[in-house]
Order: sequence, then structure tokens, then C-alpha cells
Amino acid sequence: MMPIRNSDRFFILMIVLSVLAVMFLGCGRGKISSKPPIHPNPDMDHQPKYKAQAESNFFENGATMRPLVDGTIARGRLCEDSAYYFGKDKKGNFVKKAPVEVTLKRVTRGQKRFNIYCAPCHGRAGDGLSVMSKPDYNFTERPDFHSDSVRQFADGYVFDIISDGIRNMPSYKHQIPTDDRWSIILYLRALQRSHEASPGNVPIEFREESKR
Repeated sequence: MMPIRNSDRFFILMIVLSVLAVMFLGCGRGKISSKPPIHPNPDMDHQPKYKAQAESNFFENGATMRPLVDGTIARGRLCEDSAYYFGKDKKGNFVKKAPVEVTLKRVTRGQKRFNIYCAPCHGRAGDGLSVMSKPDYNFTERPDFHSDSVRQFADGYVFDIISDGIRNMPSYKHQIPTDDRWSIILYLRALQRSHEASPGNVPIEFREESKR
């Protein structure tokens, strides 16, 4: 029988110790211990912070959530001009006319926004006849913007409809900025007027040019 070399003894000893270490770790899994677990990097497990609606011993009322200072207004939310931002006067009534200057640039802008956001349902002519009016889509009938009832709508009321929606129509205040909503209304009024226009409504310079 050949004697065991020292190198072989060391190799066998390492194997035995490895097996014992695995067995020791395996037997320790699932046992309850009063000692806290070891956290090499505890920053992600224990984050000192206040959570919403949590209790605090620091403040007198015991609440972590602090009330806003009187007069606090979020940045970009100072909407003092009620007519411009909400379409209503100080008494809460809808303004009859858009509180913006009527310019060709603004009306043109309104036409572009109208064709993007309004025309898919209301039609480019504003008569309610659009791709969404087909029976396959099963949508409710859309109003004709050229009807007498819609013509009598106050501009502020139309602004309110665009902003907050009505019936099946959703709100568009997140897609369409305030100024663009007024531009759409100006274009809508121009569109309504075009459907009942007469030759006398055409500026003289354009009438003379059409005769050439």
C-alpha cells in the first residue's frame, strides 16, 4: 500500500472542509434567530425618509405632511385672468367673445389645430360629417357647428367644452394649450361665417382681383 503524500492529504482536507461548510450553511437556512441579518450595504434597505400620511414625533400635530403656506401657487399655475384661462368672467358667467386679438396669424393657427384635433370627429367643414361618422365606428351623432343653436354658443362655453369635454367628447386641455384653444374658436367662427357669406363680405381688394 502506497503512503499518502502531504499534498494529497491537503487536497482531501480541503474537500472535507468544503463539504462541511456547505452542510453547515444548508442546515442554518430557515431557522429563526434573534440576531439581525447582516447587511453589507444597508442603504437600500433602510432609507430615512417620511412617507405620505405617516406619523412623526418631530412636528407638534404628529403629521409628516405639512400644509402649504398661504398663497402658495404652483409654478405656471397663476391664472388670474379668468376670462382667458377659464372662459368665464369674475361672476362665473361664460364670456361671449374670445378675450384675444383676432389676427390672420391666430386664425390660421386655429385652422391647423382644428384640422388636427377637431376635424377627425367634426369634419373639416364642421358639419359633423367625418371619418368617425361612418356606421362602423358606432359613435353618437356629432353636432353641426353651423346650426343656429351652436352659433349662439358663447365663446367661453365653447372654450369650456374643449377644455373639459362634454358627453362622449373627452377633455383636450392637456393636448391643446390655452392660446391654441382660443385660436380654434376664432377659426370656428370664421368657418361658420363662411357658410353664410355673401359677395359683400369679401374685402374690396379681393373682389377687384377676382374680376381680372
